[in-house]
Amino acid sequence: MRSFLDACVLVPTLTRGLLLDAVQAGVLEPLWSPGVLDEWRHAAARVGPFQTLSTEHEIAAMTAACPQACVTPPPDLIETLHLPDPGDRHVLAAAIAGRAEALVTFNERDFPLRVMGAHGLIRRHPDGVLREAAGDPALADAFRARFADAGAHTGRSPRALAKAAHLPRLGKLLFSGD
Repeated sequence: MRSFLDACVLVPTLTRGLLLDAVQAGVLEPLWSPGVLDEWRHAAARVGPFQTLSTEHEIAAMTAACPQACVTPPPDLIETLHLPDPGDRHVLAAAIAGRAEALVTFNERDFPLRVMGAHGLIRRHPDGVLREAAGDPALADAFRARFADAGAHTGRSPRALAKAAHLPRLGKLLFSGD
């Protein structure tokens, strides 16, 4: 599915990694914009210089792996859009310009379904996107491995990590026996 990835799903390392696993498996065709990448950079800069450097490395790797993913929306399109938070108009404009089918975001409040539908888009929460993707056994194994790696670094259980990452349904699917 051709999916525009909002900054809020790229900033968290675990969520970004899971989504990129889905991209690598061919489940998602990603789109993002320079504005979304700038939002990610801004969030990283608040953490500190190491995070800024790490983010630049991640952005370079993503851009190299998916050179067609970056969409620059026309400024006149941005001005025509209406959202609860005007600061999010660039996200919707880039999704429209990139001919996305879905906008993947945690920010459901600021992207109303009726507005998305008027532009031929569906709004998807990453928990649902990733849960569906985990229907592929190989991808489910990749997701479990990513959670195990994150757990090794944090000392938290995979279910606790999934809950903290706002991915409870994915966690339940992958780790129901744990």
